[in-house]
Amino acid sequence: MAIAANAFSPKQFSFLIAEQDDWGTHAVDEGSPNNDLVALDVDSIGSPSLGVIQGLDVRSGSRVLQATDFFQDIKGSVKEMTVTGTATTEGLDILLANLTGEALAGASGVYSIASNIASSTLTSATADQTGEQLLSIVYKSGYGTNADLSFKDCFCTNLVLSGDAGTEGGRIKFSATFKTGSLATSLGDATTTIDTAITANDYFMSAWDADDRIIAGTANALLFNFSLNLTNEVVFSGLTSTGFEAATRASEISATADFTIKYDSTFSGLFNSFNAQTAGSSTGATLMNHQASLADANFGFKMASSVLTNVGYSEGDMMQLDCSVKAVGAGIGSSTALVEVAC
Repeated sequence: MAIAANAFSPKQFSFLIAEQDDWGTHAVDEGSPNNDLVALDVDSIGSPSLGVIQGLDVRSGSRVLQATDFFQDIKGSVKEMTVTGTATTEGLDILLANLTGEALAGASGVYSIASNIASSTLTSATADQTGEQLLSIVYKSGYGTNADLSFKDCFCTNLVLSGDAGTEGGRIKFSATFKTGSLATSLGDATTTIDTAITANDYFMSAWDADDRIIAGTANALLFNFSLNLTNEVVFSGLTSTGFEAATRASEISATADFTIKYDSTFSGLFNSFNAQTAGSSTGATLMNHQASLADANFGFKMASSVLTNVGYSEGDMMQLDCSVKAVGAGIGSSTALVEVAC
């Protein structure tokens, strides 16, 4: 066979996600309009970590690894995928719904995690999901025929939403990490159809009002950049011939945010606020939004209660402050939201 003459740009590859109804059945095979494959607006498509388990130890009788010594298993592996890009409405809806465990928010456009959120487990018997609890993923190859990578039973375990006033006009960016404990549907799939292409439904930091830029109770922050980090891990168990048969979200679900802000008379007291925090109490609410309440079609987030975890000087053309907060719950019996995100 002759050497192939074609080559492909990394930008010819696409990253697609879809709501999946039943454990073990890829969204493409379910065929419902609710299972449309949505293209994320990605800047970088990292290769999936297939988590292949290999044994490469030389056995007795030889100083060389023999073919009979080699061992490989894929049933007990966890596959992980990370992508970064621009946050658009269609993709962010699916990502937030999966990470929070809520159904697509529809008209309200607000996703929340309650202070008393319980653990959850999905198994191979799971069917007819309503809360975007399972995702299917496709790496659509630039090559085309029989080269797409397809994964089922996926979970978004980490979502970072960020913005920088000096980059792309403060356009909101994202980084998302996914995991699955099931065998890949196919690593040589035929050409996959994109149901929902990338749109221009972007979000910008510039939409936020001054008095609704609040950090741990102090309003009117002048932001240089921010980063909101949402984490809801998953643990896989119960090994079968098709991979793990159960996925549990039981570890800490957390929301943290980092900011770089202008050092001024409003925030000169932030060091004292950090130092004077009282054990067992919230320092104040954290809000980034265009108004006091979150609303559909407007990106914003709110921590009803938060504590400062870091405050420090940051030298630049003008003096700045780096500060970090973490959302805290209202009590183990309270349904008050730990964090809310609107899009």
